[in-house]
Amino acid sequence: MQKILIVEDDEKLRNELEIFLNKNGYEANSIKNFENTIEDIIKEKVDLILLDINLPNIDGEYILKEVRKVSEIPIIIITSRDNEIDELLSINYGADHYITKPFNIQILLAKIASLLRRTKNAGMSQEKIDCKEFILNISKSALQKEEKEIELTKNEFRILRYLVQNRGKIVSREEIMECLWDSESFIDDNTLTVNVTRLRNKMEEIDLKDLIETKRGQGYILV
Repeated sequence: MQKILIVEDDEKLRNELEIFLNKNGYEANSIKNFENTIEDIIKEKVDLILLDINLPNIDGEYILKEVRKVSEIPIIIITSRDNEIDELLSINYGADHYITKPFNIQILLAKIASLLRRTKNAGMSQEKIDCKEFILNISKSALQKEEKEIELTKNEFRILRYLVQNRGKIVSREEIMECLWDSESFIDDNTLTVNVTRLRNKMEEIDLKDLIETKRGQGYILV
């Protein structure tokens, strides 16, 4: 059964969509807490996302952009913003469809079915990032090399993912701390040093040594 994740803060609409989709042959679940929305979305193993862009704590367009850095999972925007600028931004950030509220739920169902048919056997859902020397497993928040696997904490995972996204470039400590800012843990300069050290140690445990270099006065680089 294909799985759909609903990211919508309107409780009434969210419940209606969940019930409707479950009745129409899908397994639908919702995110109800929006404190760590991006991480929660990435960890979910689903086939399609319905994403509102008016969310508490975080803008849906930013979520879309961040998810697209690590996954090509189909995403349909459902929103009350009916201006062309938001629609254009969403499409440019990687949305597959843009639907404004109120919408015909049967039309939404048809778009979901069409999109899932198109991507069914295309391997579009990226649960793993192949980084040559290792695999960054998104769904398990883990680091893999051949048969070896080691679990990463939330911050270790986010640091490594950010370095992977910017591989070959020096990223400053400030950039990494900004990337970690919306996590549950407060990140200061000392905490970042501790997290990077622990990440390096874990990488060494599976024979991945010296991949993260410190550039004094500049930041870090994944070589």
